[in-house]
Amino acid sequence: MTTARLVSTSPARLPSTSASPIPRTSLCVVGRAPAFSARALGFSLRLKPSPAMAAAGPPTAHGDSIGGSSRIGEVKRVTKETNVHVKINLDGTGVAECSTGIPFLDHMLDLASHGLFDVYVKAIGDTHIDDHHSNEDIALAIGTALLEALGDRKGINRFGHFTAPLDEAAVEVILDLSGRPHLSCGLDIPTQRVGTYDTQLVEHFFQSVVNTSGMTLHIRQLAGKNSHHIIEASFKAFARALRQATEYDLRRQGTVPSSKGVLSRS
Repeated sequence: MTTARLVSTSPARLPSTSASPIPRTSLCVVGRAPAFSARALGFSLRLKPSPAMAAAGPPTAHGDSIGGSSRIGEVKRVTKETNVHVKINLDGTGVAECSTGIPFLDHMLDLASHGLFDVYVKAIGDTHIDDHHSNEDIALAIGTALLEALGDRKGINRFGHFTAPLDEAAVEVILDLSGRPHLSCGLDIPTQRVGTYDTQLVEHFFQSVVNTSGMTLHIRQLAGKNSHHIIEASFKAFARALRQATEYDLRRQGTVPSSKGVLSRS
């Protein structure tokens, strides 16, 4: 099991790659406690109430939930291989500020604007080896930030479904914020790389998001020959389906969208 410890939530600059190695993985989640058991995600977390978000930091809240507080998740994940800081506002306006050290991944994360999420990602990793560790740890942090931002998931639509075309490519995404992590990825990407990005990392990215967020995710490629178009259509469809699932169903009047009365992995 990965052991996490609380780290500073100061908006100070992230350490450079010359910093001394950190002996174990550290994870900080800021905000209200999630409905899911953190232990079930492979982390041991200590949560503390979040102060009001500073106006001068990463993207701030632009919208309020039915309960009156913005749905924001913030995670700092530090290992010997990476140093990742992620902040997500589900009720944002589509502002993305991403610096991952992987240019193609920055471009894909910018597509969060299609979900109208505000996303801040700052990552330093051992990309001199390859992009694998950074790609994975960024996705794990994003999934954990989603988990935190969603809280008890009361009143949300829960399900999302969107098909995005991009020129000759078309990709369908279906998801359920169920608390049960599962990925079915039916992408057929014809090339090994887009630029310097290993296209095998696309499925691994979504698997890592699924594992930490508690999401059932199905991705189906309906058409496509260009690798860039296929991957970009996947991220666009994912952003729009996630937006649909996280938005509020006013007819539900704040109740949990489950016959069990709870969306939990415990």
